[in-house]
Amino acid sequence: MTSHWADMDDDNLARELAGAAGELLLSLREQGRLTDPASLRSQGDRRSHEFLMEHLAAVRPADAVLSEEGADDAARLGASRVWIVDPLDGTREFGELPRVDWAVHVALWERGALAAGAVARPAMGSTLSTSRRPVPPVREPGPIRLAVSRSRPPEFVTRLAERLGAELVPMGSAGIKACSVIDDVTDAYVHAGGQYEWDSAAPVAVARAAGLHTSRIDGSPLAYNRRNPLLPDLLICRPELADVILTALAETADYEEAV
Repeated sequence: MTSHWADMDDDNLARELAGAAGELLLSLREQGRLTDPASLRSQGDRRSHEFLMEHLAAVRPADAVLSEEGADDAARLGASRVWIVDPLDGTREFGELPRVDWAVHVALWERGALAAGAVARPAMGSTLSTSRRPVPPVREPGPIRLAVSRSRPPEFVTRLAERLGAELVPMGSAGIKACSVIDDVTDAYVHAGGQYEWDSAAPVAVARAAGLHTSRIDGSPLAYNRRNPLLPDLLICRPELADVILTALAETADYEEAV
């Protein structure tokens, strides 16, 4: 398997790695049905991380890696190619059988920009990637639909929805929320309140490949492979809605400052 992957381009490699890690997680989840959920989550994070690190080292030995589950190596700051991975996005949902809203993120940053990415959704039987550019369906008329956390929707996004007259659609992991825009389940994913580069790198790469708008919530570009990997906010949305959502975001921020 590894020797075959070594000959792949980066887009297909991201897809294969994310998909294979997802299959490992599905197997682990099936075997661990009677396991304590906390133990299952811990095993999932660790096993998927170890799998991705082993195979990236084998097929792209010269590249650096930034993983949520690994120690950060400052050498990546001088590297021209850095894989940014979240071995298990939605660890909470992974431990709650039979939830399907969890994912595996694999992205490649190269010389200042995201160059490839894949979001595997193993329990949904689907992987979205830059190797097969997804095309979102035409949007039907109706209120804007905003993806939000199922367990802790931010008050900021609730106020944004009120300003937009939007509907809130609760769901699990960051990758699932981002991909919901591509699937036409939602029209936008707005997050403000704390994330890291591994939470959004792969979803943003895939969203861009699908022609969606991606930015910080103030409209500035999303930047990756920085010294501090904290990337606390983002907007992923249909391009025709970007201006109206960014305007509403600015007005919501102004309101928060006023109160």
